[in-house]
Amino acid sequence: MLPEFIVLFRETIEVAFVVGIMLAYLHKTKNEEHEKHVYLGVSTALVVSIILAFLFQFVQGGFEANEELFEGIFMMVAAILVTWLVLWMAAQKKFVENLKQSMKVALDKKETFSLFLIAFVSTLREGVETVLFTAGIFLSTGTLSIVGALLGAVAAVVVGILVFEYAMKFNAKLFFNVTTFLLILLAAGLVSHGVHELQEAKVLPIYIEHIYDINPPVNPDGTYPLLHEKGVIGGVLRGLFGYDGNPSLLTALSWSAYLVIIFSYLRIKQKD
Repeated sequence: MLPEFIVLFRETIEVAFVVGIMLAYLHKTKNEEHEKHVYLGVSTALVVSIILAFLFQFVQGGFEANEELFEGIFMMVAAILVTWLVLWMAAQKKFVENLKQSMKVALDKKETFSLFLIAFVSTLREGVETVLFTAGIFLSTGTLSIVGALLGAVAAVVVGILVFEYAMKFNAKLFFNVTTFLLILLAAGLVSHGVHELQEAKVLPIYIEHIYDINPPVNPDGTYPLLHEKGVIGGVLRGLFGYDGNPSLLTALSWSAYLVIIFSYLRIKQKD
């Protein structure tokens, strides 16, 4: 539930921020009549995202004979996209100013379709990422909490409204730093799970199958203990942080190497 909540909260609040900034700018510049283009862009992107989600289910069903290979490749692709999102956000030091400038140019040239495109592309990007990220969580944990996802989306909408309608003090930098950290851990988990599935598909070697095993024994009634990777707490840690109670050498190395590389890169970028 927690991984789905975090992903939907992060993705939805980014849409809420972009749309909120656009609507606030239109209101401030007395261009409220163009708000309909923003709403149309968001609505169209949501419909396309839902269609893509159904198409993904169809494509996934066609790979049942090579399930491990499909899941391994997909998790790697999802990890790349999460990484791209993190690096893109780290580079957007003047995101608000750039967005407002794009809107000013569109309004000055009376290119209202550009307002539709800005809202559409911003929302669709988050929608596609949401589909891929949640699918990655499902493939790595075997479950998907719709309730957690809905709560995350609702919470983001509420925060967005509070920020832009009631001018609530909000530390956006702290928020993005925390959620970026969690997304990096999510991506590291996708990488290690992807390596595991590719090992299952015999694409990657195993070397050492289990470098340690800290999974508690299964309960006599067949249920999993809380800290087991398939238990309540362990399952959340698995979906969110890539927790593995008995990792192979390659999956452990891939998880660790990813974190070292990404955090080192971001640290260097902060000094620039």
